[in-house]
Amino acid sequence: MDADSFKRQFLPLHPKLFRIACALVENKADAEDILQEAYYKLWNRRNELTDIQNPEAFCVTLVKNLCLDFLRSPRANRHEENVAEAVTLSAGLSPDEELERQDQLKHIRRLIGHLPENQRQVLRLRGIEDCSMDEIEQITGLSAVNIRVLLSRARKTIREQLENYYT
Repeated sequence: MDADSFKRQFLPLHPKLFRIACALVENKADAEDILQEAYYKLWNRRNELTDIQNPEAFCVTLVKNLCLDFLRSPRANRHEENVAEAVTLSAGLSPDEELERQDQLKHIRRLIGHLPENQRQVLRLRGIEDCSMDEIEQITGLSAVNIRVLLSRARKTIREQLENYYT
């Protein structure tokens, strides 16, 4: 496979693969590194790729596996995402209101962190990364019914815990 064929076949997948990597590792810089590694592996095996029936599914699986390898590695723990980075200062909010909003976000993130891994992953993919159900099925290997059940349970748990916290 020459460079032009490679680019035509695999570069259009970049946005989707990047969203998947971001959703799984929760860090854009690490997701970019993982995609770089994925493209490197694809390029090195470019002559074998002509036999692959579904290149998109192959790439999704490759990125998913690289993300899982990354999450198991010690370098995954080097980033501790700061809640203050996730919350941008909103125009018109007083400092007290902004602090309260940051506190609410921190509490919600903590609740999400205590969910079972499969619920947390599906919630992050659907709610934060805005992946379609088909994309979530490809990433997780779960059926659409299972995904809907996990989303429902995760949202219900968070809603109930928030109600208990604020009442």
